[in-house]
Amino acid sequence: MTSMTGYAYEERSTETAVVSVEIKSVNSRFLDLTINLPPYLNQLESYYRARISEKVCRGKVDVFVRIKELESDAEISADTNAAKAYLDAIKKIAEATGYSSDIPLSLIISQPGVLNSNRNYDVSLYKSLIEPVFDCCLDLFLKDRAREGENLKKDLLKKLDDLCRCASFFKEWQPKMEQLFREQITAKFKELLGEHTDENRIMTETAALLVKYTINEEIVRLHSHLDAMKAEIENNPAPGKRLDFICQEMNREINTIGSKNQFAEVGAMVITAKDSLENIREQSKNVE
Repeated sequence: MTSMTGYAYEERSTETAVVSVEIKSVNSRFLDLTINLPPYLNQLESYYRARISEKVCRGKVDVFVRIKELESDAEISADTNAAKAYLDAIKKIAEATGYSSDIPLSLIISQPGVLNSNRNYDVSLYKSLIEPVFDCCLDLFLKDRAREGENLKKDLLKKLDDLCRCASFFKEWQPKMEQLFREQITAKFKELLGEHTDENRIMTETAALLVKYTINEEIVRLHSHLDAMKAEIENNPAPGKRLDFICQEMNREINTIGSKNQFAEVGAMVITAKDSLENIREQSKNVE
């Protein structure tokens, strides 16, 4: 089992650059992946997207690749014609507005097209610098999600045990409920008819109540869902969506048991079961 939340950061230095990779993720219904690269390396986005998608199924994942160059081979050229044209235009504005101070050089060179940087980026070279840093960071990220996933697994199994105890209580109470129905009906008949009670009539009325209020089918389905959930938690590496579906099914059975219930003891256990199920549902939202 893996958590949808995780974080990792790795940074390494070479003679020419400092390369850092940061990966972080939070909960999401689907895989929402964002790759942040320097603009001149955007063509590598599909490659790193595929690398992440191979290992991650769900979650909002943000990847940041940063490169700080220690040496630059960029060639800077100046367009003097553009600089003169900007200067002439600025002087005309100054004369028209009565501006008398000297025009700073920084104002001229900051204009678009005055200074131009020419550089050829070797994408394969940058990829070779990024690759070992990315591999290490991805490995740390996956380990962090797996570590958190193990904690989630333990917590879910503990909460599932609480819910199993509720289901066992319902199963134990099923025959007790039948007996209590019979005793209540017998007492009512004796109150009304005295010793002239009809045993067949009591059995008929008891059967009618059992048809209306029996929870046997709900108990069977609830135990089946509990077994399915335990199997998903223990065996499925990415059970998040399945757990959510099973929670919905179990909630339906528990609600039905609650609506049919006529006894305070069972009603109290229904509340406990709902609380345990809600805890499982909330925790399962963190699972991939």
